[in-house]
Amino acid sequence: MAENAAKRLKTDNGAAVAIGTHNGHFHADEALAVYMLRTHIPTYAGARLVRTRDANLLETCHTVVDVGGEYEPARNRFDHHQRTFSTTFPDRPTKLSSAGLVYLHFGKAIIARRMAQAEDSETVSLVWRKIYENFVEALDAHDNGISSYDPALLAAAGAEKRFSNGAFTLGAMVGRFNGYWNDPVIEDPVAAQAAEDQRFELASQRIGEEFDRGLDFFTRAWLPAREVVAEAFNERQEYDSEGRILVLKKQSAPWKDHLYTLEEEKGEEGKVLYVLYPEKPVPGAKWRIQCVPSAGDSFESRKPLPEAWRGSRDEELDGITGVEGGVFVHASGFIGGNKTFEGALAMAKKALKI
Repeated sequence: MAENAAKRLKTDNGAAVAIGTHNGHFHADEALAVYMLRTHIPTYAGARLVRTRDANLLETCHTVVDVGGEYEPARNRFDHHQRTFSTTFPDRPTKLSSAGLVYLHFGKAIIARRMAQAEDSETVSLVWRKIYENFVEALDAHDNGISSYDPALLAAAGAEKRFSNGAFTLGAMVGRFNGYWNDPVIEDPVAAQAAEDQRFELASQRIGEEFDRGLDFFTRAWLPAREVVAEAFNERQEYDSEGRILVLKKQSAPWKDHLYTLEEEKGEEGKVLYVLYPEKPVPGAKWRIQCVPSAGDSFESRKPLPEAWRGSRDEELDGITGVEGGVFVHASGFIGGNKTFEGALAMAKKALKI
């Protein structure tokens, strides 16, 4: 099984393990694949990196990623460029890159070590899938030339980008570590390869830092929030008979993903409109009222705060809402605040009726 891949690893006579990948222009997928192995799988700690397309040299490597034309997990060969290759992550449509392949086979071991749990535990599987969908899959799609949206459908709809996002994708971030077209040419091939390898090492470390931040967030913050949001979801009729207001009583937690999942599980999609939470987990803290987005990455709210409230603050806001203690309502209407929980709840209930 994929999750047991790390248990197969062996080294000969204690020699340092060698990981092979291709030289030349590098990409985010092999940069992350190498990082995950070297940093998170004990067998690969201190592993040598061999960047070459020489088949004979690759054959001497313990593990090969993104080159070699083989996907043979039993032999630690993880290339995806074969014409016949079609492997995807379970229940996902995106064809894997070398990052996805390494994560498929070693991801559970990485997460299990971080969480000190068994690889086959339910929580490890949950985080394994979440990190793939929220981080690794983007690299797989980028390397395989898959767009987030169908270009034909976008063109048919006449959709155009409103602004440039600065091309700041994970793939572009790694790509910036490659040499420029007009850099001085290093004549000595050994020195040239060493310089290129050094840039790859920097790129691998950089994409790895982002992976580790994601791993830390999903294991230490996102997962514990699941219980907090579930409790609030089950108690929401205390504040509105139709369950449209969710209250995080003690402090805010990452709630969007969990809310959408809970709604789907209960067959109540789109039900919750407002989420209330204290700004800080201390007595007397001010409270926020946040509108639930129509989708996780959307700026559109299911029900924005009333237009007449937007852009107002303090006493002016109190006069418009008829609720004391108002702090502000954002000009776009996606969030507002009150000095007390009671005030925030009163604002939410009034907003439901407008």
